[in-house]
Amino acid sequence: MGRHSGKVLGLLLVAVIGVSGAAAIFSFQQQGTQEQVLDEFYFGVSFGGQTVEEAKILVDRVKDYTNVFLINSYDLSVNESALSEVCDYVAQSGLKFTVYFEFVSRVAYPWHQSWLDNAQARWGDSFLGVYFYDEPAGKQLDTKQMFSDAANYGEAADFFVQNISQTNSMLDLKNRSIPVFTSDYVLYWWDYLAGYDVVFVELGWELDSVQQIALCRGAANMQNKTWGAIIVWTDYEPPYMASASEIYQEMMLAYDAGAKYVTVFNYPTYPKDNPYGVLSEDHFRALEDFWNYTKANPRSTPTKQAQTVLVLPSDYGWGIRRNQHIKQDNIWGLWPEDEKSPQILENLHKLIEQYGLDLDIAFDNAKFDFNNTYNQVYYWNQTIPNT
Repeated sequence: MGRHSGKVLGLLLVAVIGVSGAAAIFSFQQQGTQEQVLDEFYFGVSFGGQTVEEAKILVDRVKDYTNVFLINSYDLSVNESALSEVCDYVAQSGLKFTVYFEFVSRVAYPWHQSWLDNAQARWGDSFLGVYFYDEPAGKQLDTKQMFSDAANYGEAADFFVQNISQTNSMLDLKNRSIPVFTSDYVLYWWDYLAGYDVVFVELGWELDSVQQIALCRGAANMQNKTWGAIIVWTDYEPPYMASASEIYQEMMLAYDAGAKYVTVFNYPTYPKDNPYGVLSEDHFRALEDFWNYTKANPRSTPTKQAQTVLVLPSDYGWGIRRNQHIKQDNIWGLWPEDEKSPQILENLHKLIEQYGLDLDIAFDNAKFDFNNTYNQVYYWNQTIPNT
């Protein structure tokens, strides 16, 4: 994305308890006993502006129909007083938040260290975690940002994981037990292996959203991590974002698929006199309609779980993207599509047509037992009949 820098299942017995606005609660009957089920669902927008006042204006605009705020501003991430003021304001407005850091500094901005030490004490459960870096796998596939050479797919996978997991930034966050978030549009499997706790699948770019969800949710489910969705640009040219009705449908798709987080990307400023960023009044109405829908139609827990998985080859870091601009994708940013790619793509399309949101996609790995997780396991090189 064009950024500035870039399941706690609760089963509650018969009782009425107070919970935060971040959770949707509903009751159901099970074996004649009245029970309450807690579904944690977070919905919000990102802020990619530069100033405290800009952030406050956006918070005031969305606080009545969101419950989380992604502070996605490089400018704030390097200004301690401004960042803390925005966090205070977000928390006082009743929203939870995550904070973007391109890196956790030890030298250039040494206050990052004490800020992180104190964040959970200062803001409590309003502070959800740190959004560290952005689109790590996408940047490798499209710009070879992490490495430009590898002997084979396995070595490339190892390089990618090590290049993230062994950074001082990731280590500093993990040592403090701070949840680590990011967004991406490819290779979510390795984002999680590299240490991310929450990955937002990007829905946009004219890509197949059902396929993107299957890839991210499959990785999260197999690795016992959390996934969400972020609605991003549909085009590199203004007005950047899809229409309000299209964004509403993407949010509904993610909600129906079981996303714990749904966020709408909000950058840059367009038009120039828009005080909120790139989102229009029509977009805000769609957001409020979606919020009202989730309150009128709360989800049971566990949320949506696919019963079918397609398992792709081990270490096969292929983006699998197709749209009007992408006719061929690459593998780890280093190799073109190979002899396996056509069969994978054919089987993937067949299974999406057959199962839709009931399909997950994962990658072969001896550490994970797919048969214990899914009722139906397909492998990439099986012969799958047409439906």
